Amino acid sequence: MPGLLRGVARTAVVAGTATAVSNRVSRRQAGRWAQQDNGQQQQYQQQPQQPPAPAPAPPGDDMSTKIEQLKQLGDLKAQGVLTEEEFEAQKRSLLAT
Repeated sequence: MPGLLRGVARTAVVAGTATAVSNRVSRRQAGRWAQQDNGQQQQYQQQPQQPPAPAPAPPGDDMSTKIEQLKQLGDLKAQGVLTEEEFEAQKRSLLAT
């Protein structure tokens, strides 16, 4: 009978240790995931909003309106609001009309 009790006690210790380690690993992993989620949310919030596309030009003074819009796009690019690719895409769409 003492051998049986020793075996049961050893099994209980091993099972308890395994449970404790498993819980600790789960908590640590959940903490890491939470940090990643917070980092991604902060990064998303820090990204600048896309500026609205320039409004279509009124039918009146078309060329001066396009020049003014190009100047505004250039200012936005200089301020860092628009990337080079966004600036070029807006410029192409503006000049195509």
